[in-house]
Amino acid sequence: KIWILAAALSAATSIHSLESIGLHRGPLSNGTHVKCAFNEEFKFLILPISYSAVFLVGLPLNISAIWIFMTKMRPWSCTTVYMCNLALSDLLYLLSLPFLIYYYANRNNWLFGEVLCKIVRFFFYSNLYCSILFLTCISVHRYIGICHPLLSLQRVKVRHTRMVCASVWLAVSFCLVPNLFFVTVSTKGTSTICHDTTSTDKLVHFVEYSTAVMSLLFGVPCLVISCCYGLMAKELMKPQVNETSKTLPSYKKKSIKTIAVILIVFAICFLPFHITRTLYYYARIFGAECNFLKAVNVVYKITRPLASANSCIDPVLYFLASDSYQSRLLQTVTRVSRCQEPNCRWTPTRTGDNLFK
Repeated sequence: KIWILAAALSAATSIHSLESIGLHRGPLSNGTHVKCAFNEEFKFLILPISYSAVFLVGLPLNISAIWIFMTKMRPWSCTTVYMCNLALSDLLYLLSLPFLIYYYANRNNWLFGEVLCKIVRFFFYSNLYCSILFLTCISVHRYIGICHPLLSLQRVKVRHTRMVCASVWLAVSFCLVPNLFFVTVSTKGTSTICHDTTSTDKLVHFVEYSTAVMSLLFGVPCLVISCCYGLMAKELMKPQVNETSKTLPSYKKKSIKTIAVILIVFAICFLPFHITRTLYYYARIFGAECNFLKAVNVVYKITRPLASANSCIDPVLYFLASDSYQSRLLQTVTRVSRCQEPNCRWTPTRTGDNLFK
């Protein structure tokens, strides 16, 4: 009897250890199920550190950007409207990161309730797809300005840009409403899990929904940006009729820098995340071989912080894409560094800017 009891306790301990490192149940071709256990200890180190870095770097950059847009760049141009909305999207996501940092540092134990779990996951995807769409809008605006300058001057107005931005917010919110119903919490032992997908019984429907959203909010913008930048590159490389210098004009250099930054954001932040997430989802649905599932799971978890890193890279775009933003930022930094006297204070000027006195 003692031996039987010891064996039972040993089995129970083994099952608990498997659950603590991650357990996946996938279908086999004969209709049965197989359990694939994978160690997720790495994410309790990588995710808190990477999210903390994104938060500490991105928060001051985006707050500074919004402050400059609001106080020092009036009246707004079309590009400024897009960039301010992009910065606002990044800021909303960054404010939700402390909850995820604590969650992963606490080893997948969510203490903030189901509603906040849904909101935090919603902010992640809303920032992801709002960023993609606003970068697409900036790309299209650049394309029109370079390839069709007369159309840009005559037809593209700031009020149209505001309408486009409002449409982006509404479209992304509408597309992500089902995500609020899919995301849920569950209990595993003494821990509460805040799922970034959904419960197992709804996984197939969630993957179908997620694939549709990805195709609409990531696939289509990728095609639009590729077409715009292909045509822009062709136009920018054309020699001007009266151009005697072999060096590119400043406006062309600025456009090329903008293209480079946006392509880097897509290549580093968005593309790896969507590829690995799609592989991970469908590997789970179709019951992929266990070693393949483990590898995809690790890569997918690593690309999630990369997707968040766009909140830190976007301010670089503001600096390179807008001469006005660049000059206002450098002007502000210079004045802050020079203001060392105890009686240094802000005073408004005729233009409405806040300057040090």
